[in-house]
Amino acid sequence: MKILLVADIHSNWPALDAIQERFDACLFLGDLVDYATDPEPCLQWMRTHATAGVRGNHDHAVAQRIPVRKRTGLGLLAAASRPLHWERLSGTDLKYLAQLPVTRRLEIDGKRFFLVHATPRDPFDEYLKEDETTWAARTEGVDSDFVCVGHSHQPFVLNVGHTTVINPGIVGQPRDGDPRAAYCVIENGEVSLRRVPYNIDLTIKHMRQSGLAEDVIALAEHFMKTGGRLPQVDPELGVA
Repeated sequence: MKILLVADIHSNWPALDAIQERFDACLFLGDLVDYATDPEPCLQWMRTHATAGVRGNHDHAVAQRIPVRKRTGLGLLAAASRPLHWERLSGTDLKYLAQLPVTRRLEIDGKRFFLVHATPRDPFDEYLKEDETTWAARTEGVDSDFVCVGHSHQPFVLNVGHTTVINPGIVGQPRDGDPRAAYCVIENGEVSLRRVPYNIDLTIKHMRQSGLAEDVIALAEHFMKTGGRLPQVDPELGVA
């Protein structure tokens, strides 16, 4: 049994399309939309291939038509792309995002999975990286073999004793200095973090064709091509 884990696609179709793994089941960990400008094929891929998925903070914001308040750093990028989502996504698409559960439990091939975008304590917003002590506290009482999360855009596998926490990293907008799309494969109980290059220029071309301002495109291009390492670091960029 081969299980594919993907998170934080962020409307970046060239990045998602670059993942050519064969799999028996696919688990989606939230944030299908925002930032890039090609949400339709990403939603179609998820409808077709996802065995189970959960709602991310960006999925929730787009579905509920919540405007972006922060207009600096990545907030500028979200503010530019979100109105395009409202124009292009159908009512059925928005309903799909809105109806994704906040958490999900399921069993696959004898292994128990708990899916959540951020953390069990705060499914949408808590930003938690690879911290064994804190993750042990956050997953206390979660009776699963694997706790699968996204949101931080940082890939890791962390054994906290009673469970294994997996963040597959981000498909559409890495922030760990590696611009390749990140994902995870679990095969016969073995966890493997993987990366694949994709054509970033295609993503940027689509953003330009979608009418985003050149300063926004420049920000997106630099961020994508450096894997999230901007010359000047905005402390608020940690908020996914």
